[in-house]
Amino acid sequence: MSDSVGRQGSPRRLLHLRESKPGAAPRQRKNSAFNSRHCQRVSSCRKLPGKFQFLLQLLLWLSAPMFAWGQISQLETSAPDRPAIESPISLDVQPTQQKDHRSSSSSDNCHVHEVKNLPGSHQFASDFIEAMASDPGAKNANVVWGLTADLSSRVPSRDRAMYILKSTNGGATWTQVARVGPRYFDAEISEGLRNGLAVSPGGTDFVITTQRGAFQVFPQSNTSASVVRSIAGPRVPHVRPKVIIPKREGDPVRAGVVEITADGKHMIVGYGYFDLTPQIITYHRNNHGSWIEGVPLPHFPTDLDIFSMQFDNPRKLHPDSLYVGTGDQAYRLNLHTMQWTRIAGVGRDSAIHGMTTVGGLHLAACWGVYNPVDADTVDRVTHASFLLHRDKDQVGPNIRAYGIEVDPARQNREVLTAITGVYTSADSGKSWKRLNELPEGEFHSAHFNPDGTVILSGFQGTFLADPFSNACSPQLKTRDR
Repeated sequence: MSDSVGRQGSPRRLLHLRESKPGAAPRQRKNSAFNSRHCQRVSSCRKLPGKFQFLLQLLLWLSAPMFAWGQISQLETSAPDRPAIESPISLDVQPTQQKDHRSSSSSDNCHVHEVKNLPGSHQFASDFIEAMASDPGAKNANVVWGLTADLSSRVPSRDRAMYILKSTNGGATWTQVARVGPRYFDAEISEGLRNGLAVSPGGTDFVITTQRGAFQVFPQSNTSASVVRSIAGPRVPHVRPKVIIPKREGDPVRAGVVEITADGKHMIVGYGYFDLTPQIITYHRNNHGSWIEGVPLPHFPTDLDIFSMQFDNPRKLHPDSLYVGTGDQAYRLNLHTMQWTRIAGVGRDSAIHGMTTVGGLHLAACWGVYNPVDADTVDRVTHASFLLHRDKDQVGPNIRAYGIEVDPARQNREVLTAITGVYTSADSGKSWKRLNELPEGEFHSAHFNPDGTVILSGFQGTFLADPFSNACSPQLKTRDR
């Protein structure tokens, strides 16, 4: 991925920072500005004699604009290095004190932690975990695997690499498991955004997908000397594609989405990106642990690219259905009858960038979000006020969404990653709230931990957040006297 994709520069520091245009004043909300001025006035009042101090405090309090009436959800609290707003009465709105994410239970803090120990150059987008996966049979539920791509144009081509990572504490820290060198991907053709990652049971080996096909990766004690095996797949045919791309006849067709069954014995890979009509190929594992090509699935009902794919129940050893999202629609394949069904309710020309089947089929599309109705029907969210563009204040339901995740333990909780940031829903997708503590920019991937915290990643970096904690909202509390 070159630096020209997305916004330039390294990931921003988090917590109340706002991105602004060059030469423009930092963007502040009216409420936040008022809080700052009010804090300064109240602080100066403390120097006055007691009686006059009380009168002036009361005057300031009564003359304050009534912005908070009926808008308490929009109230912004003071920055951590500023004094809290004081009031002449004994009740006030103050944020719960923030603590380190792992120093206490996740239910009593909403700290947003930026992950800074990822491998690579830390140039543009190298701290973006583009794919995350879990092992359904893992004994430690906090184990999660990730894939990063260090492909910035500022990195010499020989040093560019993809890294397979492992976290045993829900994404707070990561360790390198394997390094995949530049011979297995093509940094000049749309890499670093739609590469796939699948984990075999126990994390014994992995499958990654790139412009040069699918590869099986075996970690070694020296994590920079991993064993990488090519997985047989389709090649660019003699008849050149309609769209000219820098590939020749016989080159591997791009591999994209990948899923491995919970028992680790079967795999499905989606191929095609302008260089071949999209197709899905099945594989099975032989006695030596290698993936052997099976037969393609029934004729795919569209000629557009495959963007997303998931089994109806990823934890089931023998799933009943396979859901596939393409550049225009979503489909379900019955794995018993081998018949395709188009998902009803999806709008025309809706690129299905992401999906999850936790609690039913949820879709993240361009342009919109869809909630499940039944196995073959979804319903579009029409009343949400998503921020549609990073540089404008226009809101509406037509969001360019990249990924959607549902908390398996609390299925009313959802997280949406999109071009304008991250949004959360605590009522099964009926209403949405933007997570403003993150840097401005687009986010693509997310993962729920068992404790309800969420790993969030995009071009700005990777973050660990607790967006559903009660501490994330202003709380009414009694001040000690």
